[in-house]
Amino acid sequence: MTDYVHLARTLAPVIAEEASRRDAERILPFDIFEKIARSGLGAARVQKELGGGDVTQGAVAEIFIVLGKADPNVAQALFPHFINIEQLRLMAGPDAQARYLGQIGRGRISSGAVAERTGSFRGEIHTHLAHVDGKTVLRGRKFYSTGCLFADLIKVQALDEAGKPLYVMLPKDAQGLVLKDDWDGMGQRTTASGTTEFHDIALSAEQIIPIGHWSGRRNYVGASAQLIHCAIDVGIGLAVLDDAIYWARNHTRPLRESGVSKATDDPYILYAVGEIAARVRAAEALVRRAAGYVEQAARAQLEDVSRGHATTEETENLLVQSSIAVAEAKIASTESALYVSQKLYDVGGAATTQKPFNFDRHWRNARTHTTHDSVAYKYKAIGNFLLNEEPPPITFTY
Repeated sequence: MTDYVHLARTLAPVIAEEASRRDAERILPFDIFEKIARSGLGAARVQKELGGGDVTQGAVAEIFIVLGKADPNVAQALFPHFINIEQLRLMAGPDAQARYLGQIGRGRISSGAVAERTGSFRGEIHTHLAHVDGKTVLRGRKFYSTGCLFADLIKVQALDEAGKPLYVMLPKDAQGLVLKDDWDGMGQRTTASGTTEFHDIALSAEQIIPIGHWSGRRNYVGASAQLIHCAIDVGIGLAVLDDAIYWARNHTRPLRESGVSKATDDPYILYAVGEIAARVRAAEALVRRAAGYVEQAARAQLEDVSRGHATTEETENLLVQSSIAVAEAKIASTESALYVSQKLYDVGGAATTQKPFNFDRHWRNARTHTTHDSVAYKYKAIGNFLLNEEPPPITFTY
């Protein structure tokens, strides 16, 4: 039986080796994704009968901590693949699962084109289906399409003609599909998070997966997604910790006024490294704790679906608990990654700001990645639950 966490750890040194150069020169990691595809890591959460490992949410968190430490760009570009699996497992019928999860189980990489910049609020979708000359076609434009350039299979969130949500599954060579490498964020530079356009792409019935009955219903996928985001941020923090230790041991010079002859005896250097470690490890512990709650909620809800039941009250409670636990982890992982990535300079001093070392990529990656959703609303949701027993909103960010 495949140990998928071990597999991620085996891939990590290969991924990390050129991570800084890829960031500095904006080299997209096509070769890394070929290695990931060949390794079978992408099948970790696919059901065993479809060729996967059906690992726990805890194992998923560990995989993304490892990948996030090696290169958070690669981890983030693989994020949609894992969320596609969760959405298909929960929301797609048996035929669609066999078709698409079966492909993933055989080593294909998927990605997602979901977010748009149109509309008055975040999360509004305008990409839609239309009927043209007797055919059903997909029309629209996505602004954020993380990882799509590396994928074999692209899942698109769209609306039917009645305005109900659905997923469309596209092969990367679909006629009318345009993938643009135009992502220019200051961090996460090599995630291929560019624009995707859909120019009257003709669809077959099997490519369309209705999900309207899940609209407005609480489910575990949002918490699972947030768990991965948390894990990536912890990975960034762990990379900072490694760099801080290396630099203090090998390059930092003590101040004369410190009264010591080497930096590793300087009390303020020791304090800075200790603080980095404590903040990162605290966030890591909360992520692992949250993973246990998400695992319980996911198994319970998938079991409800397999039995043809609506979500039970017990499962609903587990879903709420998992969302709150992940919100707590999200606060810790966000604030930790941002804090330690700038604290690194207190360890290394001015020399660490030089371009060849590219240590600023840690902060740029953390700052860019943590803009996915507002941590302020996590605080609010936790407080509202603890004081008023009000469950968190039913959105993809909980």
